[in-house]
Amino acid sequence: MIGLNIKKIRLDFPILKKRINGKRLIYLDNAATSHKPKCVIKKQTYLYKNNYASIHRGVYTLSNIITNKIEDIRIEISKFINASTPEEIIFVRGATEGINLIANTWAITNLSKQDNIIISIIEHHANIVPWYLISQKIGFQIKLLKIKKNGNFDLKQLKNLIDKNTKIVSLTHISNVLGLINPIKKIIKIIHRYNNNIITVIDGSQAIAHQKINVKKINCDFYVFSSHKIYGPTGAGIVYNKNNILKDIIPWQGGGGIVANINLNNTKKTIKDIKFINAPWKFETGSLNIESIIGLSEAIKYIQKIGINNIINYQKKIISFTLNKLKLYNNVKILGEGKRINIISFNINNQNSYDIGCLLDQHGIAIRTGHQCAIPLMKYYNISGICRLSTAIYTSKKDINLFFYSLKKILKKIQI
Repeated sequence: MIGLNIKKIRLDFPILKKRINGKRLIYLDNAATSHKPKCVIKKQTYLYKNNYASIHRGVYTLSNIITNKIEDIRIEISKFINASTPEEIIFVRGATEGINLIANTWAITNLSKQDNIIISIIEHHANIVPWYLISQKIGFQIKLLKIKKNGNFDLKQLKNLIDKNTKIVSLTHISNVLGLINPIKKIIKIIHRYNNNIITVIDGSQAIAHQKINVKKINCDFYVFSSHKIYGPTGAGIVYNKNNILKDIIPWQGGGGIVANINLNNTKKTIKDIKFINAPWKFETGSLNIESIIGLSEAIKYIQKIGINNIINYQKKIISFTLNKLKLYNNVKILGEGKRINIISFNINNQNSYDIGCLLDQHGIAIRTGHQCAIPLMKYYNISGICRLSTAIYTSKKDINLFFYSLKKILKKIQI
């Protein structure tokens, strides 16, 4: 496919026909979650009608069908991000659970009180809170990588932060606030130049739908992302762990489906030990959200059919078009400068972002307002919150023009 037929793509997303407050829905909160095409909805419905069963635990036909399907999807996803083997892929319930998994397995096993990890000031709370909670148990230090005023990482400071006790560097691929594409490959090269044993964790939540991800080229140890950011359903996510790095570490969550054997002592009154199955399956305890994994697979197929390069090129055009129009407003302050993909965060003079969001909603326009689960970044800029506009493959120029038409009316109404 050469280019994108936006009118045709929009027909794939039923919710775009919805009207909000009597107006056509203009959905510009795609960095929070993306909508689902008909093929994803249809695939999940088909599962419930035809192939739904418990996986890995039944000898009957229906269970075998869905078990094989889920394992085929593991292979698909490993190819999608260019992992070496399917065993490097762990199914989780989202990127947040993925980072918690890494913190509660590799980190809790390998970190001690004298160690430190590095995260950045621009991280989503999902890449802050798990590390904080584990640091409270172990006592290691969390160092914060700062940014320049334009929103780009200060790589000189990164070199100064790394020392002999640094064990983990965990960073976002694309900021959920600034929308800037961070030079992850370059950063990892810098880290490995200092110490090749430092573990790198990359939060790919914002990148997965807008960049071609090649974990071998990135050369990270972990890469996490959520299904619902890539036109799939909520309740599914992926942890890539290089060379199955977690294979010798015990699970962080206990439950069914991960036990190879439970040994009792001679009197059989107590448990001697528990033997677990191999990774990645030992990290997938309980009943997986198989319908969400099925939906993720269909969403990936949908993106591949459109073509990731076509998506990247279109996103560049639509965000550039939006950014250039927004820059014409003297009373608008835009956060971040540089190579961005689908996110623009801004404030309008001293107006509360919540108020702007509510006024836009009256025109059928959905944007995100507030601190964006990035309080440290808000404090860095000395603001309480922002307005965030984020596009998707179904965002049209008409959507953007209607956004500005409505914004202009709002600003006139509040006399700005």
